[in-house]
Amino acid sequence: MAASGGGASSSGQQPALRRGYSRASTMRLEGYSGEDAGDMEESELVPSSLAPIVPILRAANEIEEDNPRVAYLCRFAAFEKAHNMDPNSSGRGVRQFKTYLLHRLEKDEHQAQHKLASKDAKELQLFYEHYCKKILEEGIHTKKTEEMARHYQTASVLHDVLKTVMHDIPREFDKIANLVETKKASFSHYNILPLNISGSRQPVMEIPEIKAAVDLLRRIENLPKPRPDPVSAAEETDEPIVHDLLDWLWQTFGFQIHSDTVLNLMRKIFSNYISWCKYLHLESNIKIPNDASTQQPELLYIGLYLLIWGEASNVRFMPECICYIFHHMAKDLYDIISDRRESYFDPPFQREGRDDAFLQLVIQPIFTVMQKEAAMNKRGRTSHSKWRNYDDLNEYFWSKRCFKQLKWPMNPTADFFAVPMKPKNGNEQPDHVITRRRIPKTNFVEVRTFLHLFRSFDRMWAFFILAFQTMVIIAWSPSGSLSAIFEPTVFRNVLTMFITAAFLNFLQATLEIILNWKAWWSLECSQMLRYILKFVAAIAWLIILPTTYISSIQNPTGLVKFFSSWIGSLQSESIYNFAVALYMLPNIFSALFFIFLPFRRALERSNSRIIRFFLWWTQPKLYIARGMYEDTCSLLKYTLFWILLLICKLAFSFYVEISPLIGPTRTIMFLGQGTYAWHEFFPYLQHNFGVVITVWAPIVMVYFMDTQIWYAIFSTICGGVNGAFSRLGEIRTLGMLRSRFEAIPRAFGKNLVPIHDSQSKRHDHEEDKNLHIDKFSEIWNAFIHSLRDEDLISDREKSLLIVPSSSETSVFQWPPFLLASKIPIALDMAKSVKKKDEELKKRIRQDPYTYYAVIECYETLLIILYSLIVEPSDRTVVDLIDGNIRERISCQSLVKDFRLDELPQLSAKFDKLLSLLLKIDYEDIDPIKTQIANLLQDIMEIITQDIMRNGQGILKDKTGKDQLFAKINLYSVKDQAWRDKCVRLQLLLTTKESAIYVPTNLEARRRITFFANSLFMKMPRAPQVRSMMSFSVLTPYFKEEVLFSADDLYEKNEDGISILFYLRKIYPDEWKNFLQRIKFKPTDEEALKSKMDDICLWASLKGQTLTRTVRGMMYYRRALEIQCTQDKSDIAKLNRHRTVASSQEGLAQAIADIKFTYVVSCQVYGMQKASKDKRERASYVNILNLMIMFPSLRVAYIDEVEAPTSNGMTEKTYYSVLVKGGEKYDQEIYRIKLPGKPTDIGEGKPENQNHAIVFTRGEALQAIDMNQDNYLEEAFKMRNVLEEFERQKYRKSKPTILGLREHIFTGSVSSLAWFMSNQETSFVTIGQRVLANPLRVRFHYGHPDIFDRLFHITRGGISKASKTINLSEDIFSGFNSTMREGNVTHHEYMQVGKGRDVGMNQISSFEAKVANGNGEQTLSRDIYRLGHKFDFYRMLSFYFTTVGFYFSSMVTVLTVYVFLYGRLYLVMSGLERSILLDSRILENIKPLENALASQSFFQLGLLLVLPMVMEVGLEKGFRTALGEFVIMQLQLASVFFTFQLGTKTHYYGRTILHGGAKYIPTGRGFVVYHAKFAQNYRMYSRSHFVKGLELLILLVVYLVYGSSYRSSSLYLFVTFSIWFLVASWLFAPFIFNPSCFEWQKTVDDWTDWRKWMGNRGGIGMSVDQSWEAWWISEQEHLRKTSIRSLFLEIILSLRFLIYQYGIVYHLNIARRSKSILVYALSWLVMLSVLVVLKMVSIGRQKFGTDLQLMFRILKGLLFLGFVSVMAVLFVVGNLTISDVFACILGFMPTGWCILLIGQACSPLVKKVMLWDSIMELGRAYENMMGLILFLPIGLLSWFPFVSEFQTRLLFNQAFSRGLQISRILAGQKDFGEFE
Repeated sequence: MAASGGGASSSGQQPALRRGYSRASTMRLEGYSGEDAGDMEESELVPSSLAPIVPILRAANEIEEDNPRVAYLCRFAAFEKAHNMDPNSSGRGVRQFKTYLLHRLEKDEHQAQHKLASKDAKELQLFYEHYCKKILEEGIHTKKTEEMARHYQTASVLHDVLKTVMHDIPREFDKIANLVETKKASFSHYNILPLNISGSRQPVMEIPEIKAAVDLLRRIENLPKPRPDPVSAAEETDEPIVHDLLDWLWQTFGFQIHSDTVLNLMRKIFSNYISWCKYLHLESNIKIPNDASTQQPELLYIGLYLLIWGEASNVRFMPECICYIFHHMAKDLYDIISDRRESYFDPPFQREGRDDAFLQLVIQPIFTVMQKEAAMNKRGRTSHSKWRNYDDLNEYFWSKRCFKQLKWPMNPTADFFAVPMKPKNGNEQPDHVITRRRIPKTNFVEVRTFLHLFRSFDRMWAFFILAFQTMVIIAWSPSGSLSAIFEPTVFRNVLTMFITAAFLNFLQATLEIILNWKAWWSLECSQMLRYILKFVAAIAWLIILPTTYISSIQNPTGLVKFFSSWIGSLQSESIYNFAVALYMLPNIFSALFFIFLPFRRALERSNSRIIRFFLWWTQPKLYIARGMYEDTCSLLKYTLFWILLLICKLAFSFYVEISPLIGPTRTIMFLGQGTYAWHEFFPYLQHNFGVVITVWAPIVMVYFMDTQIWYAIFSTICGGVNGAFSRLGEIRTLGMLRSRFEAIPRAFGKNLVPIHDSQSKRHDHEEDKNLHIDKFSEIWNAFIHSLRDEDLISDREKSLLIVPSSSETSVFQWPPFLLASKIPIALDMAKSVKKKDEELKKRIRQDPYTYYAVIECYETLLIILYSLIVEPSDRTVVDLIDGNIRERISCQSLVKDFRLDELPQLSAKFDKLLSLLLKIDYEDIDPIKTQIANLLQDIMEIITQDIMRNGQGILKDKTGKDQLFAKINLYSVKDQAWRDKCVRLQLLLTTKESAIYVPTNLEARRRITFFANSLFMKMPRAPQVRSMMSFSVLTPYFKEEVLFSADDLYEKNEDGISILFYLRKIYPDEWKNFLQRIKFKPTDEEALKSKMDDICLWASLKGQTLTRTVRGMMYYRRALEIQCTQDKSDIAKLNRHRTVASSQEGLAQAIADIKFTYVVSCQVYGMQKASKDKRERASYVNILNLMIMFPSLRVAYIDEVEAPTSNGMTEKTYYSVLVKGGEKYDQEIYRIKLPGKPTDIGEGKPENQNHAIVFTRGEALQAIDMNQDNYLEEAFKMRNVLEEFERQKYRKSKPTILGLREHIFTGSVSSLAWFMSNQETSFVTIGQRVLANPLRVRFHYGHPDIFDRLFHITRGGISKASKTINLSEDIFSGFNSTMREGNVTHHEYMQVGKGRDVGMNQISSFEAKVANGNGEQTLSRDIYRLGHKFDFYRMLSFYFTTVGFYFSSMVTVLTVYVFLYGRLYLVMSGLERSILLDSRILENIKPLENALASQSFFQLGLLLVLPMVMEVGLEKGFRTALGEFVIMQLQLASVFFTFQLGTKTHYYGRTILHGGAKYIPTGRGFVVYHAKFAQNYRMYSRSHFVKGLELLILLVVYLVYGSSYRSSSLYLFVTFSIWFLVASWLFAPFIFNPSCFEWQKTVDDWTDWRKWMGNRGGIGMSVDQSWEAWWISEQEHLRKTSIRSLFLEIILSLRFLIYQYGIVYHLNIARRSKSILVYALSWLVMLSVLVVLKMVSIGRQKFGTDLQLMFRILKGLLFLGFVSVMAVLFVVGNLTISDVFACILGFMPTGWCILLIGQACSPLVKKVMLWDSIMELGRAYENMMGLILFLPIGLLSWFPFVSEFQTRLLFNQAFSRGLQISRILAGQKDFGEFE
């Protein structure tokens, strides 16, 4: 891990990379032109290859104002140095930069005049002397550290320049230079620990733990010294080259080194290595010498591992590969430290002048292999089986053969390093598969087939298939009841399920061999033998069981007899029973092991060769996924869950779906042969099997799908109960908050206040309670202030919610919103009580808050009065009144001696007094003194004369010199705390009932109630900040929005709406609060532009921007500072003899820095800095400003440096760089050289995380996405969450991933955003709650999960990154953690904000991305291993919560297809009329209706709505939940969910069949814009419109040809949900498209559509410019798919031929003929039409331009021929109009079939010169489909009310909050807000 290089040196060369800290800030990477520079300084324009000149140019900019001539000399020196470094200007951008700098020098040479001397040398000498003395010597005590660092750097540069100008430099200047260099090293850039800073010690270095760690690292006295590298020895300085243990490791093994805080965590870091050694039966190489007296050896081993990991780059994804490297290097290390005979040794890695020997010799070869393997992926176009991914390469190290083949040092000729070989001719064809030496995949092959679902979850499919078989057999029995199983015949038939099981077992064994064939040669012999024997055994059982069953039919056995046989005579039993018993023996043993889980877990995790031998048959040898069994309690919970679920599911299937269909099936089978209406190829088929299959097929599919429905129901109930027991929703309204507020400080003290060691039992409970209340007040106020800073509340609301920081009253001062209206109520009570004090006291004490308000109000009034009084006589008057009141209260005569009905008058006077006091200007208080004095006198008169019955003599002034209360003291007004008292008192006196509803902002209410509620939930107690786990937050960033610019905010879309205008309408209250906060009242739109910086920040914090995410995450540091200060103050209060020093604040900040690190992985930060694009350059500036705004923020990026080599060529080098914000620029902290470009190998996001993870620190790591937010009040609970890692209740299964709940903050704008928000909220709350407990299958989903950092960095990282297969990279880290004995939990007492997609197209893109990811998951080895290694019930949980949900979605859609095509077959063949409408069958159609009802339950999205309703009911109340459910349905939520069902199905199925999955950026902007028709068509044509039109044709055909004999009510009832699905798929994108039904928009859309369709020529045009380009891109998946998938595609396309075949036999012209010639003639007609179209196409090409007349004649002849043929057919052939329409209905699908087959066989079609015809046919179909979709839109656009209704429908949520979306969409400006 490298210290960065880059300081300027006199030689012009970068110094050798040692422990030096000479660093340069990041520089521009690419070239530029002069106009690009603009206002940028030239130091920021430097190409990456000229990095060393950056400090010189920055120094020139620094001194430009003081001495332009010296600045010119510095630039000249920079130019010379640049020329020396790259004389040929071969580096990227060097020539342009040198030209620019030369022009600048020519300009400055004449303008820059001498100031101090006439010659340049003397000028520079004098200025250098002056600069060093004045700036450096005088500024060291007055300037900040950052400024001094800059000045020392400038002085160093001046000395270097001086050496280039002067040949002989006076010695005194050398002394100054040496002093400067010494001081400069003390001000070097650092990350957290200022190890080299001189002067006063930094607070962080005073922390005892830091002192101890630094001291331990620097103990190197007893270590032998490595001999200096002979190549670089000449460059070494006289200073010692080894400062600490990490230096020693660098010199020994050639690491790029930089200091790091090493913690003694031996067990965690090496647990995976030790486990790996045991698995391979190796002896660990971590050996501690016997004479070791310190922890030095342990630190060396830990340092060695971390340094290997730190430089491993992409190899970090291969944890066992790192174990292999460490294993050998640890042996080398032990040999060195254990051999003390010599003081020097030869390092194992010879540096040879390089500082990256380890990188070049160890990591680079492995990286090269990975890079070339990834290149074979061809961006997802190549099959997974043809290249090795990360898992394949890593699993190579799970076998001992890696030691035999690779050896150490690694053998470059080993098979592992075999690289792809290019073809002999050297030319690589575009689609040609690269050949190479065959390197097999390891252990598993990802093959594109749906059979993976059976292979991975074979136990589940076997269970459901056998259960279905059993139920059908029982239902088919004469009685049809479950008791029939006891009948001998039925039981014998049931036993046939073992034959089925044997067949399924054979299928599984066959798939294991076939699908894994390409990894076969990577397996060990024992594994090969196992697969072969399992296949042979499966064949044997497949023969034995049927044979023995046939032989035992003559010897039937009943259930009683079967069981009695085990204790009776075995002679009379059939051999089949023995065969079954023998076949079941392994399952019986497995069931017994299931009962004794600890025993089974120990066996499976054992590495004993004997145990492995016995488990060889049942468990393949794998390093991971062994013994994954939960504790007994968890096992019982999820087992009970699934047993109950399966009972309900199977009972429903038996009684509702299967049993009622048995009777009709019998009738159909024995009804006799039906009458066919077409030519039947199998007319003598017995028992009407075609009809039976057609009827049963939908039932069977629903049977396999409806478990998902039952899971949704059970998980909803379970999640609701679980949430209720977790105390969710106990405080969900402001009323509930007020009623329980008094208990909140106690709950806060119980959970969020740590117990201190110094806290003893002598402290009584009351003192402890007060301490907690004080702490709560501070935290609560910080929370309220953050709400105000975020503009969620106004200044008045803040005053009502705040708790006073210091209380001078005898009662606790509650927030005023709790005391609202209590004083007016108390005054009314006082007026109404006329007799006894007891009654008044009883009434006031009835409400505690009223009592608190009265006491506080009275005591605060006295405090304010005393502060205003100057004269002793005035004080005496107040004392007398106070004494009189207290005396009357004690005597219980207050009501008797005081006129309490006059109190309202007194209250009004006090209100006036407080208003005057708060209006006083700080500087000018005299003018208002008289008014205040008069008011005081009025108040005293009212008290003594109107209220007190005996108070007339109190105001008599005995001295008579001055008037009472004439002199007052108003200097207290300047004290802010005093003014706060006045504000609070005024609120108490005047606030009415309206304060009960404070805050009014819904988001502020939600956050306050959730925070209060969470304090009552179960959580571990918070430790002190110094004792808590340290943690980092990592956010990957690519090119998302950082901060909105003024242009962004004012840019209008096509509807005339700007983002700023939109935000002001959506968030009117927050906009008003914002203007109040910045104290600005705009008069018009122009006035706003004067505050654009503030406005841009406000708008950015409302969007999904990086600024919002960074602001939220930095709340962690703020929270830790507050809590650390509280911890210190606690110690001071508990130990009264100690005081809190003023340095504690600095120490709190230091501890916060040690405990928390935030790294944003801005992968393209360097490119953005170098970019010419204005937008990207703005992103760089905004990120830089974020770093300057938040000094603790760190940014990691990949730096690409292109520099010339010794042979004159240029070479690209890549670095991982960490920077922080400086005073003006970014400051480089670390620079790690990489073996290559990391993002070339894997998926973008995980590679982005991986390159930056090395810069994270601590024991925990939180993964935060770019669209997330955080809240200060939630950050206070981070200590509690981190304690979950060590919580005792988990025993040995300590968590490795902590899941947190999320709040979706984008749901308040539109109905779509609301649907998506509710769907996502239910998943991240109730969904994950059930996954974690009881199901134990929660993984990582890209949410704000917290990782055990040390666990995961030693096991492959926090995500997987293999191209394509790990598209959903996040969930694979959960899979990996679980398989490596990790534990994933979920916690709901803390939440993090998250943004979601809010537009239809955005949401669909997101759903497509997730479906693609699930398709790839289905093929992965992780799914396979978890499916096999989980126990049966946990496997069911795993399936139905991951890929099973998407497969069930696909089955739902396929059920519709199977049903409709079955009906098409029945109605076209005539069998429906002749068989199904028989009265005996029609009566029992109920099961079919039930099956379709189940399908529609899934289709309409009710699976997703159920958990939503439960979660909303829990957290907001079930009345609210019911209301929201009704509103959602009225807003067409079912249409939305049905549409998304199509998205999931299309992309999931296509990914498995053809691949092509890729990351789809969804965009996270504010979406209220109209998407054009062509855009929607492009996006949804293949996924929805084509399928919707196919189903529409099926429904129409079924309707038309069955209407003559079928009732319409039955048809509608059966097909209603399908009609709904068709309507949703065809028109949902337009229903949810704003302004879709505005007439002008419709006209524009039609014009745009016709233009897009008409553009010819697809090459070189984008998909949104030309239909041809889009059409070709839509077939991309067919060009890269396998032959198997193409064949399946063609087979599926043949379904469209059934329309033509069926319809032609129903034409009148066919005259009821059933001859095959009818169908043949129809093909003749079809071919004739195609020939005519081809002739037109050829005519257009041949004659369309030059011979226009010929072309018109051709078209005319064709038209006349067509009319003639039609006339003959009408007259002679009895053709009717209905026949014409029927032909269109029949032939259109046939044409589509031809088109699909032509696309699938495109290479063949192109060879026969028919591709243009296929393209024109496709264009014709697209035109027709577009027209069908557009007609309803155009028709509805005629009616203005449709558009208004749509707007109301889309934006109802916004309307309910008082918004005016219709005005927003019209782009109207509301100037009323400025009035």
